[in-house]
Amino acid sequence: MRVLLIGDVVGKTGRRMIAENVRGLRNSLSIDLVVANGENAAGGNGITHQVLDELLSLGIDVLTSGNHIFDKKEVFDFIDDVPHLLRPMNLPDGTPGRGYVIVSPGGVPVAVVSLSGRSFMPFQYDDPFIAMETLLARVQGEAAVVLVDFHAETTSEKAALAWFLDGKASVVVGTHTHVQTADERILPHGTAFLTDLGMTGPLDSILGVKTELVIKKMRTQMPVRFDTAQGPGQLGAMMVDIDTESGKAVSVQRILIREGLPS
Repeated sequence: MRVLLIGDVVGKTGRRMIAENVRGLRNSLSIDLVVANGENAAGGNGITHQVLDELLSLGIDVLTSGNHIFDKKEVFDFIDDVPHLLRPMNLPDGTPGRGYVIVSPGGVPVAVVSLSGRSFMPFQYDDPFIAMETLLARVQGEAAVVLVDFHAETTSEKAALAWFLDGKASVVVGTHTHVQTADERILPHGTAFLTDLGMTGPLDSILGVKTELVIKKMRTQMPVRFDTAQGPGQLGAMMVDIDTESGKAVSVQRILIREGLPS
């Protein structure tokens, strides 16, 4: 099985990069399943039903998220009814939505998990290590392939979870920091890991935001509205081949498509 995991989709430029690249990647690379983080897809913060439908129509199978999932209040109207839109699994009991879904591309059950870190994050998330132990016990015998999007701030927390899950999850990828790292590898017991997939959004920006606005904020320390940048785009992702019998990764390839720049 071959899966493609795509980093944080930011605003119109991010959606355009999805529209212009995902179906081509699916066809040329024989991708079986596409997972993307969509929490910044609507105007840079949150997601709407219209944007959700757009992304799913463009070849994405499951959308994960993070701390911005509830920024657009209309999401409360539909998140319980859309199984392929995930919020962090380790939010408290009673939070709307779900944190994982089992899909079956080609008849192979795959558990896709959205999870949040706790270091420097705005919510009081439950322990992600305990949350994953509970989830793995729940899906044992139902899905040998487990994909985890760990939406976290620090590299150390992302690495710690990946090593904790080595041999238990097929893939652990980080999102949230919007900067792709170059440490893709398969850990000793078969878990593919990348600290951060990177952003899918405006290339000439600071984490997706207009550069002059971020500079103004940092220089003045005054409140500044962060508007999403426009212009050329980039797409950050990783492709993983997985043995469906064992659930272990057998190869990884980091992908970075940048308009007007070498990839």
